[in-house]
Amino acid sequence: MANIKKNIESYAFGVCSYLGDKFGIRSSTIRLYFIYVSFFTFGSPIIIYFILAFWLNIKHYLVSRKHSVWDL
Repeated sequence: MANIKKNIESYAFGVCSYLGDKFGIRSSTIRLYFIYVSFFTFGSPIIIYFILAFWLNIKHYLVSRKHSVWDL
């Protein structure tokens, strides 16, 4: 079950797990709140989710590409 959850998180941008690690909350709780808020606000948090996913992807790309001037 843990492998399935890990694969889903890696393919679903990892936004909920990142927020869970950052705030010290379980990612399943964040997912649940995200679903509830999406129903109450007619899906507008999906836009926020995609913005966060884009930001995390860009952040990961920039951190992995950071090299020293002296590295060849």
